[in-house]
Amino acid sequence: MSDTNRVLIADDNAANCELLEAYLTQLDCEIEFATDGQDTLDKVESFGPDLILLDVMMPRLSGFEVCKILKDDPEKRRIMILMVTALNEIGDIERAVNAGTDDFLSKPVNQVELLKRVENMLKLKDVTDEVERLRQYIEQMESP
Repeated sequence: MSDTNRVLIADDNAANCELLEAYLTQLDCEIEFATDGQDTLDKVESFGPDLILLDVMMPRLSGFEVCKILKDDPEKRRIMILMVTALNEIGDIERAVNAGTDDFLSKPVNQVELLKRVENMLKLKDVTDEVERLRQYIEQMESP
C-alpha cells in the first residue's frame, strides 16, 4: 500500500467517525471526513479519496444513493467503497451490492476486520490504478 492513500470517512455520527479514525491510525493514510451524503460527494471532488468508508443512513443523500452516483460516474467509479452499516437484512445487503459497493461491513465494526478490509481494498486500488496506467501507456504506444 502506498503512503499516499486517502480515506474518506462518511458518517453523520461524530463518535463513529472518531472510532473509525482511531482504528485506522495503524495505517499510513490521509483521512478526511464527510457528515452527510452531499458533503461526501463534495469531499470526493476536493479530497480525491482512494477509499470511502460510507455509512448507509445519512441525511440529504443515503449511502446507497452516494454509492450509485459515484459508481455511475466513469471518472469516479474506481474509488473503492466500503459500506459500513448497522443494517444487516438481506435486502439491505442486496441494495448495497446493486448500488455498486465494493464491500460492506456491519456495525459494530471489528477493528481487525476493518483494518484487513481497508488494507486489501487499498492494495486492490493501487493495482487497478497501475493496470489502468499501463493500459493507457500501451494505447499511446500503439497510436500512429
